[in-house]
Amino acid sequence: MKKKNRILALIAAIILVVGVVAYIQFRPSTSEGSKSVTIAVEHLEGEDSTFKVNTDREFLREVLEDEKLATGEETQYGLFVTSVDGETADDTKEQWWKISVNGEMSMNSVDTQPVVDGDEYVFTLIEGYDS
Repeated sequence: MKKKNRILALIAAIILVVGVVAYIQFRPSTSEGSKSVTIAVEHLEGEDSTFKVNTDREFLREVLEDEKLATGEETQYGLFVTSVDGETADDTKEQWWKISVNGEMSMNSVDTQPVVDGDEYVFTLIEGYDS
């Protein structure tokens, strides 16, 4: 019985180490120093907006707050963006803000999205949760 418990503990430790190494290897990386980025906003109606921003911030949320471009609700996962460039998503119409980075949908929240020199961040107001 003790031998079985030791083997299970060893397997659990190996899985934990592999998980930590995988997280460190694949987590979004940030870069320090001055960066120049573009933040574009695609509204449902009206004119789209583009902002050229110079920043030394490491994550997108910090840039958005500095520029007063977005607000939202604090959740356990970070900021849930509800308003960008003065336009607020209406959840009764199933509206939400999609975030794209260099043409690809972001898999990060604004809290964990690294800011990289030259990148373009596009906020698109989408209607319909199945979109």
